[in-house]
Amino acid sequence: MERQGGLRNLVRQELVTRQLTEQLDGLTGLRVLDVGCGQGTQALRLARAGHVVTGLDPDPVTLGAAQAALAAEPPEVRQRVRLLGGDGHQCGRWFGPRSFDVVLCHGVLMYLPDPDPMLASLARMLAPGGLLSLLVRNADALAMRPGLTGDWRTALHAFDSSRYTNRLGLPARADRLTDLATTLSEVSVPLRDWYGVRVFTDNAPEDAAPVDGRQLAQLLDAEERAGREDPYRQVAALLHVVGVK
Repeated sequence: MERQGGLRNLVRQELVTRQLTEQLDGLTGLRVLDVGCGQGTQALRLARAGHVVTGLDPDPVTLGAAQAALAAEPPEVRQRVRLLGGDGHQCGRWFGPRSFDVVLCHGVLMYLPDPDPMLASLARMLAPGGLLSLLVRNADALAMRPGLTGDWRTALHAFDSSRYTNRLGLPARADRLTDLATTLSEVSVPLRDWYGVRVFTDNAPEDAAPVDGRQLAQLLDAEERAGREDPYRQVAALLHVVGVK
């Protein structure tokens, strides 16, 4: 199993992989666009599963890490992946409407003051029946992290705001599921399913090392189940939201 920068990120990547596998239901050969692909974790996993993946990221350092990871893959995986520098607003530069069967946008909307233009752009990229996968910060649970660490001032502020400062010290924004569902309906990619991600491990230290073996398997199974069941998924740090055109 890949090590992706500590326990919190490992949980995120593993849960999203399991959830995407369920949503794609064993299909192969799909055209995938990964907007904000980062170091390429999901892009490479989808390519290994037989999909043709285009990864897009505006950060040259992050994109370089993805390119290095791709270079270590077997030739049959490498030939199914293309990595480009840019962001989701620029999709029209390279791709026509209905160019992809799956579009991923994970950990991107939280840095945009208004997600709607990006969502409209991504919706145009989807072929009929295509799947849009979003990973966002959960505004309905924004007080959980500071509250559980005893930061009462920040917790109180979080009840009435969708704005926060993330662990990198950057200003960011959270989304509410009801608002996303409305926007997805407006861009003709209605909500099909949603999951919680990191119900139990969101407050793990940034440098917490992943556990191994049976303990890790149990941790991931517990997180996966919590991410599917109310009321647990409602207080997850992140929401994985899936719409279908």
